[in-house]
Amino acid sequence: MSELQKTQQQFLNYLLHKDNNFEELVVGTKNFDSSTRLGIYGNAYAARLVEVLQDNYPALHTLMGDERNEKMCYEYIEQSPSQHYSVRYFGHKLAEFLHNHQVYANTPVFAEMAEFEWALRNAFDAEDKKPVGIEALQAIPPEQWGEIRFTLHPSVDRLDLKWNVSKLWQAIENDEEPIPPEENEYPIAWRIWREGQLNIFYKSLAVDEAWALDAIMNGENFAGVCEGLCEWIDEINTPQRAVELISSWIGDGLIVEIAA
Repeated sequence: MSELQKTQQQFLNYLLHKDNNFEELVVGTKNFDSSTRLGIYGNAYAARLVEVLQDNYPALHTLMGDERNEKMCYEYIEQSPSQHYSVRYFGHKLAEFLHNHQVYANTPVFAEMAEFEWALRNAFDAEDKKPVGIEALQAIPPEQWGEIRFTLHPSVDRLDLKWNVSKLWQAIENDEEPIPPEENEYPIAWRIWREGQLNIFYKSLAVDEAWALDAIMNGENFAGVCEGLCEWIDEINTPQRAVELISSWIGDGLIVEIAA
């Protein structure tokens, strides 16, 4: 490791862990000693990361309120410091942090809102790939249908949420009157995806569709999807239901490849 790299690592240790050994490498001035100069930079660095978190999670910020959200952001920065050169990826563990925190876990809507907002951001930034049309499905010979597998668009994500975070997010996004958080009796399955380059969508799913989409995401073939759907539909009608689901996914631009 070069001297420059050592110095950079020491500076990083100061920013992340307040390692005061770095002070001896900093020159003080008449008005500000080395400790004060470093403190100014360190505080500005943390404040900038708070801004990043609030920008990445605007609805969560609104839901929590300014004071509580700022306090939470500093706690998160302390526990999960930035590990990437781009602040775009800072905050990817926030939902997990909120879910496990001894205080914030008592308000589980916070973790679910963070999970929802991060999925929306990932869908927006996901790689762009051209979806297939229904003719790609029709071109598969009938004898090969059991073995066909589907590749989903990189923006597709699946969440299971107990709280009404989609309605909360929409009300906040549209600057509407605040609505109260509400918990459903059972988790609701959601699909998040992008159409084109800018349009982000989210949709609640029936239980069988959620299972089938998860199976596709895990590499299951058409025969396996049909077999799994038998839990909700009689065996004779499962192929028809599977085709209906796949056709709707193609119509929404979710599938980018079909391979036998």
